[in-house]
Amino acid sequence: MPINLVTPLAAGDAADRAARLMGQELSRLLDTPVTVINRPGAGGSLGTQSVIRAPKDGYTLLYAQNSPLTIRRVLEPEATNYDPLRDLTPLGLTTRSPAVLVARKDAPFKTLKEMIAHAPKAPNGIRIGNAGPGSVGEISTQLINSATGAALSSVSYKGAAPAITDLLGGHIEGVILALGAVSTHIRSGSLRALAISSPFPEFPEVLTLRQLGYKADILGVWFGFFMPAGVPKAVVDRIVPALEEATRHAGISAQLLPAGIVQEWGSGRALSEEISSEFRAVSELLGTRAKNTK
Repeated sequence: MPINLVTPLAAGDAADRAARLMGQELSRLLDTPVTVINRPGAGGSLGTQSVIRAPKDGYTLLYAQNSPLTIRRVLEPEATNYDPLRDLTPLGLTTRSPAVLVARKDAPFKTLKEMIAHAPKAPNGIRIGNAGPGSVGEISTQLINSATGAALSSVSYKGAAPAITDLLGGHIEGVILALGAVSTHIRSGSLRALAISSPFPEFPEVLTLRQLGYKADILGVWFGFFMPAGVPKAVVDRIVPALEEATRHAGISAQLLPAGIVQEWGSGRALSEEISSEFRAVSELLGTRAKNTK
């Protein structure tokens, strides 16, 4: 019987590629077919809820990013009436895609601190684009304001591409997007990276907010594997070592790194802690009452 690997993403992007590479390796390690099922919609909530409702037989896996597990639970509690620590079994953290703040190379500032200092002089203020409402870019703009005292404005787009187009056209002053969306522009020199959510080996000179002396970092995108709550322990004990081995597979890492994706293993407990801490941070930032989490 094949394992269904549900990912709440549209087919074709870099994260979908990561899911498929992981699925292929899991199939080899478990000697069981693994079928990737794309189930996008509602910011990832539809795919997440489908796994919550799936049979507890070990034949359904979820490969999900942080948005439906933390951010959207704060912004849209009625539409995301689930708790990933109650309704899912966290198996392991596997993938990170840092978010990065970038500006045009000809901007009148070269660093984050210069951007913040320039904001009061800018005729339209400093406008930071993001990939959509509830995205890590939108939340991260507010995190920067909270951590630095800046007054950056957030501008939401329908995806990364139009945000980049407006930045290159001079209609906004910066964007915060997943690194893979802007890495080509950073390499070419058309965009300058000012801050990143977590260190990335290709761009060691780009620092996090904490490295720059602030008390909070912007949010990146991370992915973890889950099963429905209540799956037998014996099933979990069989899947987790295979997930760890697949995450550490050098060939997969080499294929994903150019797209701005880092394979990074963390236990189910580490994944649970990541969910709890990020949910709490976003709740506090937005002044929203947090749901109870374990």
